[in-house]
Amino acid sequence: MIYAAAIRPNFKRNTDFLYFFRILLKFSFKITYIWGMAGKNILSHQKLVFSSNELQEQGLSYYQIAKMVKQGALIRLNKSYYENTGFTDDMNEFYYVQAFLPQGVICLMSAAVYYNLATYRPAAVDVAVTPKTKLSTQPETWDITLHYFSSKRHSLGINTIEQNGNTFQIYDIEKTVVDIISNRNKVGIEETKEILTNYLARQDKNINKLYRYAEKLSCLKILKTYLEVLI
Repeated sequence: MIYAAAIRPNFKRNTDFLYFFRILLKFSFKITYIWGMAGKNILSHQKLVFSSNELQEQGLSYYQIAKMVKQGALIRLNKSYYENTGFTDDMNEFYYVQAFLPQGVICLMSAAVYYNLATYRPAAVDVAVTPKTKLSTQPETWDITLHYFSSKRHSLGINTIEQNGNTFQIYDIEKTVVDIISNRNKVGIEETKEILTNYLARQDKNINKLYRYAEKLSCLKILKTYLEVLI
C-alpha cells in the first residue's frame, strides 16, 4: 500500500500545471497579437484623422496607439487627435480642422472656393469661431486663419459634411455669400462682386434664403444694393 501510494499520480498537481500552461499560452498569443497589430495600420485608408476615442473604439489600447505612432502608422497631432499615414484618398485640409478647432466652421473664401464661387484659393483655411476661442496648437504643414463671429452669426447656417468617415463643418452657400458681403472690406470688393455674380448664375440659388440670412445678420440693405447693380 505504501508503494502504491508512492507511485499514484498527483492529479491535482497535474491539473494545476495544465491550467497554468493554458493561461501562459493564451497570454503569449495575446502579446504576439498586440505586437503584431500595433506595428500595422489596421485603420481605414479612407479616413484621415482619428480621435483617441475613435481609435479605442477600433479596439486599440493606449499601448498599441503609442506603438503605431512610434512606427509611423499614426502621427500625433495633439493630445486628442491623430493623423492616419495610411490615408490614400484625396487630401482635403478641411478634414484636419476638427482636430484643432472642434467647433470651427469653414467660412468666407475657403467656403466660397468649396462651392465654386471663387477661383482664388487662400493660403490658409478660413475658420469661423466664437469669441475667446484659442488655437492651442497650430498645424505644422498648413495654416488656419481664425475669424471671430458672434454666437448668433457663428451658429447660423452650419452644414456638416461627411465623406468616407471624414467630417467637417461648413456654412451653407447662402450663409457664405452673406458673410462675404458683411466682410467685403476684408475679402475685397472685386472678389465680393465675383462671388455674388457666380452665386446668381447657379440653378440652385435660393434668393429667399439669402434675404433671410441678410436680414438676421443686419446686411439686407447692402445685399439689395449689390443685387440692384448685378441683376
